Amino acid sequence: MLSLQTVLISLLALAFTYVLYLVLIEPRFNPLRRLPGPPSHGLFGHHMALVMDPSRSPRVHEAFVKQYGRNVRIRGILPWDQRLFTLDPVALGHVMKNSMIYEKPWQSRRLITGLIGCGMLAAEGQVHKRQRRVATPAFSIQNMRELVPLVFSKGSRLRDRWSNMITTIAVKDASDSAQSEHGLRIDVCHWVSRATFDVIGSAGFDYEFNAIENETNELFNAYKEMFEIAISQQNGGIRDFLSIYFPLIDVLFPDKKAYTIRRCQEVIRDVAGRLIQEKKRKITDAEKSGDTHNDRDLLSLLLKANAAADLPPEQRISDEDILHNINTFMFAGSDTSSLSITWTLYLLAMYPDLQTRLRKELLSVTPPTPLDTLTREETSSLYAAVAELPYLENVVRESLRLIPPVHSSIRVATRDDDVPTSAPVKLTMTGGRVVESRTIRVPKGSFVHVPVEGFNLDRDVWGLDAWSFNPDRWDNLPEAVSSQPGLYNNTLTFSAGPRSCIGLRFSIIEMKTFLYILLTNFVFTKTDEKVGKANVVLTRPYVAGKQREGSMCPLFVKPYVREAL
Repeated sequence: MLSLQTVLISLLALAFTYVLYLVLIEPRFNPLRRLPGPPSHGLFGHHMALVMDPSRSPRVHEAFVKQYGRNVRIRGILPWDQRLFTLDPVALGHVMKNSMIYEKPWQSRRLITGLIGCGMLAAEGQVHKRQRRVATPAFSIQNMRELVPLVFSKGSRLRDRWSNMITTIAVKDASDSAQSEHGLRIDVCHWVSRATFDVIGSAGFDYEFNAIENETNELFNAYKEMFEIAISQQNGGIRDFLSIYFPLIDVLFPDKKAYTIRRCQEVIRDVAGRLIQEKKRKITDAEKSGDTHNDRDLLSLLLKANAAADLPPEQRISDEDILHNINTFMFAGSDTSSLSITWTLYLLAMYPDLQTRLRKELLSVTPPTPLDTLTREETSSLYAAVAELPYLENVVRESLRLIPPVHSSIRVATRDDDVPTSAPVKLTMTGGRVVESRTIRVPKGSFVHVPVEGFNLDRDVWGLDAWSFNPDRWDNLPEAVSSQPGLYNNTLTFSAGPRSCIGLRFSIIEMKTFLYILLTNFVFTKTDEKVGKANVVLTRPYVAGKQREGSMCPLFVKPYVREAL
C-alpha cells in the first residue's frame, strides 16, 4: 500500500510535469504560434495590458495591424496562453456568428454566476437559447415603446434634482466652490447612474428605488454593493484570482467580500423572490377573473411569455432563471446606459458648438404642455418625434461608436475550428517556411480576443478622423464600413450574432430621452479636471489623480435660458 508521502510526491511530480508541458512543449505545437505577433519576454511577458487599456489600445491596435496584419497572435497572462487577436471583419463575423463554438470563458461565467446568477449574460448553449427565447417577446418594439413614459418620468426627476441643486446650494467659499460662472460642478456619472438605476428598477420589476431622491432601501443597497464588488474584482488580488479557480476558498475561508456577496444575494433572493410570486399571483388572478394583466415591466412580460400556451413545457424556464435574468437586466442595463449617456454629455461639453447645434434641433420638438403633465399617449408621440431627429441620431451613433461601454470581449473555442479570413495570412511553419492561408486553425481551449473599441475606431475603415467625435460622418460613411459586422450600424457596440444585446432598443430610448430632457434644460461645460477612460468591467470615466475615488465625470451644469422671441 502506497504511503501518503508517496502519493503526494507523485501528485506533485505529475503537476510539475504538466506545467513543464504547458510552458515548454504545448506552445511550440499550438497552431496559433504560426501567426505573426509581438514578442513576449519572460514568464509574465503578456500583452493583455496593451490591448485592454483604452488609454493606449487604439495606438496599439493600429500598430499591430501595420506590422502584423489583421490577425495577430498575442499572449495571455500565462506562457502557454496563445490567443488570436483579430481586427478582421470576416474572422470576427465567423466567431460572433458561431456562438455554439465560441463561448464566454468559464472563468468569466463563474465570476458572473457567483454574483448575479446564471442569466443570459452567463448562460451558454441550450440554456442561453431557452432563456433568450422566453425573454425576446418582452423586448419587442411595442413593449419597449410602452416604457417610454416611464423613462421620461425618471429623466424629468433628474432634471428637477439638478435644478434644485443649482438653485439651492449656496457658495460657501468663493475660492473653493463647486459653483462658478459656468454653473454648478456636478458629477454627471454619479447622478445619471442613479437615474438609470431608477429606470431599470421600475422597468425591470415595477420597483421604486428612488435613487435620484437619494433614498435608500435594502434592495437598492444590495444591488449597489453587488455591482461595486463586480467592479472591484476587475482589479482584484491573488485571492480573487484563486477563488475563480478554487471556489471552495470562499466557502471554507470567507472574507469580507464573500460575506457581503452572500448577504446581498439573500436580500435579493428574498425581496425579488417575493416580487416574482406577487406578479405570478396577479397574472393568475387576472386569468381566473377573465381580466387582462396589463403591467408592462420586464418581470411581468417574462412571466407571461414563460406561461404562454404555445410554449412547450421543456422550453420554459424556472423562477430561479427569471430572477437571475432580472438581476442580469439590473446589472447590464443600469451601468451600460448610464455610461453611454455620461460619455455623450462629456463629448458634447468638449464640443460646445455641436452641443448648441443639437440643442437647437431638440428644441424644435415642443411638447403641448410641460412634460410632467403629459398623458402616456402624448409622451409616446413626443418621443416618436424626438427619435426621428437626424442630428440626434447621428450624435447617439457617434458617441456609441467612439466610446462603446464594452471595450473588448473574449471568446474561447469549445472545439478545434478553422476561422476564415478576409485576406491571406502568413503562417510561419516549422523550419521557418512561410505559407499563406485563408483560414486560421484555432485549437480547442484557445481564446479569441474581440476588440470592440478597436473595430469601432479602425481608421482604415472609418477614415482618418475615426478617433474624433464627428457626428456628421454618419451622413457620408466610407464604403468600407458596410463590410463591418455588428448589430448596431456596423459597430460592435451591441455585439453581433446570437449573443448580441437584447436590450439595444431600450438603451437607445433611454439615451435619446435623457439627452432631450437634459439638453433642453441645461448647458454642459468642461471643467479643468482631466477625465480619462479606464476599462473596469466597462469603459468608465475617471479623473486624473483621483482614480481611487471611483468613476467620476465632473461637468459644469447651468440652466439653459431660452432666447426671447
